[in-house]
Amino acid sequence: MIHLAYNDYGASDAASAAAFLILALFLFLFAIVGYVISAFLLSKVFEKAGVQGKWRAWVPIYNYLVLAKLGDFSPWVILALVVASAIPVLQYLSGIALFVALIMIAYRVNAKFGRDWPILLLFILGPLGQWIWLGILAFGSNPWNPNIQPSPWANSFLADKTVWNGIPVQPGQPVSAAPAGGPAGYAPPAQPYTPPPAPPAAGPTPPPPAPPAGPTPPPPAGPQV
Repeated sequence: MIHLAYNDYGASDAASAAAFLILALFLFLFAIVGYVISAFLLSKVFEKAGVQGKWRAWVPIYNYLVLAKLGDFSPWVILALVVASAIPVLQYLSGIALFVALIMIAYRVNAKFGRDWPILLLFILGPLGQWIWLGILAFGSNPWNPNIQPSPWANSFLADKTVWNGIPVQPGQPVSAAPAGGPAGYAPPAQPYTPPPAPPAAGPTPPPPAPPAGPTPPPPAGPQV
């Protein structure tokens, strides 16, 4: 009896382990598929917003830093919140702050696509709602228009003040003036000095041209006899 009970417990543990592995594999595949969908939709949104390089949408964390810049939000604040959310003591508060910051970013991006705020509610409904929201922005007929009212946090530490190559600077972004002849944040390389061409070597001065030949006058007449 004891031997049979031991076998039953062993079979139950093996079945539980197998079920756990199947569930973990399913969740892993779901996460991979979800990330591919999100990255693809983000790449389409970035393309409409004028971001150079679709690869930016496929890099974890960095893709949301780019989205933050499009939403007039400091990417360094987002990065700090992501790092803080990995610390157990700060995980709860930083997670809430990160979620609120993402809603603020989505609000600005939504407005620049000319979408009404009710569509933004999809962003709050989790991954499925965010996919639908990104799909509306990516494949909708509304063009990207960054010329909207400044963000409410434009004069605070939350405002984006950075310039990254390949990402368009948003109107009203408080950044230093760009040097003439190059895009913002990019200084054209100094051109090497080219000396002026030397004057031609001096030579003998040619004689003045001869006057044009004219008719020869007749000799003067002699005295009359």
